[in-house]
Amino acid sequence: MRIARGLEETADFQPSALTIGKFDGVHAGHRHLLRQVVEAARERKVVPSVLTFDRHPACVLAPDRAPRRLMSLDQRCARIAEEGIEQILVLPFTLQVAQMTPEEFVVQCLRDAMRVRVVLVGENFRFGHKQSGNPLVLEELGRKYGFETRLVEARRLRGRIVSTSEVRNALTAGNVALAGRLLERPFSVEGEVVKGHGIGSKQTVPTLNLAPPTEVIPADGVYITRTCDQASSRRWNSITNIGVRPTFEGDARTIETFLLQPLEGASPSAIRIEFLHRVREERKFESAETLKAQIFKDVGRAQAYFRRLKL
Repeated sequence: MRIARGLEETADFQPSALTIGKFDGVHAGHRHLLRQVVEAARERKVVPSVLTFDRHPACVLAPDRAPRRLMSLDQRCARIAEEGIEQILVLPFTLQVAQMTPEEFVVQCLRDAMRVRVVLVGENFRFGHKQSGNPLVLEELGRKYGFETRLVEARRLRGRIVSTSEVRNALTAGNVALAGRLLERPFSVEGEVVKGHGIGSKQTVPTLNLAPPTEVIPADGVYITRTCDQASSRRWNSITNIGVRPTFEGDARTIETFLLQPLEGASPSAIRIEFLHRVREERKFESAETLKAQIFKDVGRAQAYFRRLKL
């Protein structure tokens, strides 16, 4: 896969079938669109491609209202590539880009940079200065500059349109099971294992601690999870707490994971935690012993969950 991080890096890009968007989360709706791009590229004998942005446009135009990301840019590109996309233009979103008219955007980005032959977008697609361009404008410009425009229906799940905001709302509510259905995979966070406060190993149960990322994370609470070593194929069933450790008067949010299987070998330096099911909200307990007893009850629920999963 080729990734260009600016218009000037697309000189060796081949003629393309293209879609355009932020693709934060690369959810089921995005995946459906990307698969249509791959099919169109096969029909037209061109390269399946994506034009995305280095950041959400609101980060430039309205920073106070910019939503938190579901994933990093590198994670986005990796997920997009999994669907068969071979060329990605990551366009830095600047005030200059925001000022482009729809026609300027088409000429500079689609015709000249991406050598586009067919563009696939959803019905709510908007582009150009003040979002003045829509699919009808894109179709007109396509006739002028020699490419086809195809509309792709939005993906629906149980009557609702799959969208990044729906995923974000589900996570904010702690509904990780719904988020997983919208994403077509478990929602996950990843990062380096950090040193905890030592309370778990002394008073409750030992855990692996992950510094909370700046992206969206599920609501505070206890979750059934799967923990993966980023440096190897090791994976463990686990139970994870997100919160501030109110029993111990904590004031900083942490992500603490208790492995349900023995940790053999060296402790991982970086992990990915996949969230499968919410167990309960985080709450303050009378003592460390009471909390420890509750953790073992949570562990029992997690073990039952994984047994049902096997069946």
